[in-house]
Amino acid sequence: MILPAEKELRSALARFAQARIAHDVLPTGHTSRALEDATYTLCVMTGARTAADALLAADALLERYGADRRDGKPEEETLAA
Repeated sequence: MILPAEKELRSALARFAQARIAHDVLPTGHTSRALEDATYTLCVMTGARTAADALLAADALLERYGADRRDGKPEEETLAA
């Protein structure tokens, strides 16, 4: 599996959170499309089929990135989205 770059994964998570909040506060067609787009991006990056699974996978990837840094392992090659 090709891993997303940590920076890009964090960016996608922030975009998802922002879209989720905006849609929860005042749902409109625009916020709905923004949430769908952010969800799709996160799902593609993590290889998941649902937002819940994508969030779990993203958490696991971030934990892996952190563990690799703590263990002093060299970064695996990741691709920016």
